[in-house]
Amino acid sequence: MTTAVELQLLGAAVIVGVVQLLWAAAAARRQQGLDWGRGPRDEPHPLTGHAARLERSFANFMETFPLHAAAVIVAYLAAKLGPLTLWGSAFYVIARALHPILYVAAIPFLRSLVWFVGFGGTLAIIAAIFL
Repeated sequence: MTTAVELQLLGAAVIVGVVQLLWAAAAARRQQGLDWGRGPRDEPHPLTGHAARLERSFANFMETFPLHAAAVIVAYLAAKLGPLTLWGSAFYVIARALHPILYVAAIPFLRSLVWFVGFGGTLAIIAAIFL
């Protein structure tokens, strides 16, 4: 039995999230230091620059991913997969992979555009559920 491409892309989105988590954590540890990171973190040590951008980009991923995952799973279970869900899934994964790169590079308009493309992918999947 073959796995639906949308489910494979959902797996790819998980990988994008893991990479983003590790990238953000590594940048934070470089800036905050290992001693602070392995301690109780009672004293705040805010991030700045690239590390802060990566942290915000990952937080943004964590806001959108549950909605996207739920939409893909509902579309799959409802047998609503098709071109709209395929393109929506692909746009989400590509956009979420580009988002942290554009955030670190401080390209605000393009970063926002890429975010809209990714979220638009999720909206396309939701639309397919109801068509």
